[in-house]
Amino acid sequence: MTVVGREGTLVGTATSASEGALSHAELERRPRLRPGDLAEYVPGVAATQHSGSGKANQYFLRGFNLDHGTDFAQSVDGMPVNLRSHGHGQGYADLNFLIPELVDGLVYRKGPYAADVGDFSSAGSVEYRLVDAMPKDFAQLEAGSNGYARVVGAASHAIGKGTLTWGIEAQDYDGPWRDIGEDVRKRNALLRYVAPVGPGQLTLTAMGYDNRWNSPDQIPQRAVDSGLIDRLGSIDTTLGGDSSRHSLSGGWRGDAFGGTFDASAYAIRYRLSLWSNFTYFLDDPVRGDQFRQFDARTVTGFALRQAWQGNTWRVRAGMDGRRDDIGRVGVERTQARAFVAPVRDDRVDERSVDAWMDAQWSLTQALRLQLGGRYDRYTFDVDALQPENGGRTSAGIASFKGELAWRVAEPTELYLDWGQGFHSNDARGTTIRVDPVSGDPANRVTPLVRSRGAELGLRIAREGRWQTTLALWRLDLASELLFVGDAGTTEASRPSERRGVELGAYWFADPRARLELEVAYTQARFGDDDPAGDRIPGAVPWVVSAAWSSDWAQGWHSSARVRYLGAAPLIEDDGVRSASSTMVSLAVGKRWQRWNLELDVLNALDSDDHDIEYFYASRLPGEADEGVEGLHIHAFEPRSYRLRATYSF
Repeated sequence: MTVVGREGTLVGTATSASEGALSHAELERRPRLRPGDLAEYVPGVAATQHSGSGKANQYFLRGFNLDHGTDFAQSVDGMPVNLRSHGHGQGYADLNFLIPELVDGLVYRKGPYAADVGDFSSAGSVEYRLVDAMPKDFAQLEAGSNGYARVVGAASHAIGKGTLTWGIEAQDYDGPWRDIGEDVRKRNALLRYVAPVGPGQLTLTAMGYDNRWNSPDQIPQRAVDSGLIDRLGSIDTTLGGDSSRHSLSGGWRGDAFGGTFDASAYAIRYRLSLWSNFTYFLDDPVRGDQFRQFDARTVTGFALRQAWQGNTWRVRAGMDGRRDDIGRVGVERTQARAFVAPVRDDRVDERSVDAWMDAQWSLTQALRLQLGGRYDRYTFDVDALQPENGGRTSAGIASFKGELAWRVAEPTELYLDWGQGFHSNDARGTTIRVDPVSGDPANRVTPLVRSRGAELGLRIAREGRWQTTLALWRLDLASELLFVGDAGTTEASRPSERRGVELGAYWFADPRARLELEVAYTQARFGDDDPAGDRIPGAVPWVVSAAWSSDWAQGWHSSARVRYLGAAPLIEDDGVRSASSTMVSLAVGKRWQRWNLELDVLNALDSDDHDIEYFYASRLPGEADEGVEGLHIHAFEPRSYRLRATYSF
């Protein structure tokens, strides 16, 4: 199945109301602040930031504060983005290695209903697809507020029977922060070769990414209120990071074994050093609480897919394998980025293999049934700095799925979905025995955590004119322990229940104007009885997005987007809540035969709302030893302008 975007109706092919696809043209229509904004093309997803530009975004979806990726699986042409047993957080998903102009489109699914997606996909999943060939070769120069500068270029060339595509990106950025110049120095490169081989197509891709930056982390609201700093200030001005990611991947897709066969493999070399300080002088009143998290790994894996199809049926089967060979992962105490003392410094070898299958039948011309299942097996091997925290564990989990689609009328389809899912926990938490800081006994985490979801959906669509989707859903997550990378130990969590409704409405009948509205509401609660309360901290109840784009006469084009995040509980009894936030961004441009000139206005209303808010204890100089519980914020970047000139050749 080839999907070109929302203008192509999915009635008759989709298995849920909450799946969809976007084309390259649709991705181009929105102004973007950072590469992580690509995730916000998935309806109901919010991608925020609480630190520097080189760090993975903070994601929100279906009542989850997903941290940097847990329960939201992301991949690029079959390569996983989420990193297991990561130095900063489980499922860490950093999109900074993507050059947005070279993303051909994306496909998204929400809920644990798809048999071919496993780890981290309980809330949803998205696959970004790279271009096989540039529609037009181009060179682009971009400059903007606060020292923003970016150069991008890409071109395709015929080599033998195939096409070689290359792309490069260089970005520098100082940022608007008072006490810190972000000093972002990001470099990206891509080389991709696509050629026919036998009855199919061969693809080879090499990608390289390197970045370093300084971090304006979240700050205590009381420091702003007292005048110690302003909302763009910092407490610790020596924070930041550097990261790199280099990958080689390849695949072949074509006719084989009586159907369609797809085989792929990848190798990724990844590095991260990240300096943070969230509590300032709470733990160490002399040197401060700064710490460095580090991660150095090689990820290798493969995927095999086979599909057979008849007039009224389709069967798919697949197998995946992955190894995360993590040479060093851990956390250490630092002061002004200088080493003070180790907390954890481990070597981890984490492996997984899975097998899955699904089958779809057309029971009648209007009724389709799909059943599927998968089995995942994990092995965790930890060589710890403290030998008692090392060891080897293994776990397996089976998941079953079912979908029913009923075409009520030609433009209308109803869906009923049910599925089991899971996410893996940090390998270090599966073998831990002793808290590395206090020396107290520590509880081990559940290696694989079960989730269960169900959804009732509706899709009404007229191809090339409009599309509307509505989904009522529920997702339950089992009780678990979590490994906290910031502390190097585990903490208890509780079973949770989330239910919600999502509406998507898209109108694109007039080439001069396109409109879209996406509304997601979630009620998120803990599922047990606890006097602390039943609210889930950070569970955003409302995510609303509205966008408009147009193509005017004589090559003029424009777009606007509004994103609203509702107020969320920050503690279990709902006694402290974050403020809601609204951001508006605009873009206008003009196209000539070879030139395109565009202006983006980000945070166009100059809102002083917050990207994110937390509530916890920290200590500033002069405060009591036990610190002060309070709100910690990361402000929107003020209104900024970016002018972009593109030459096509």
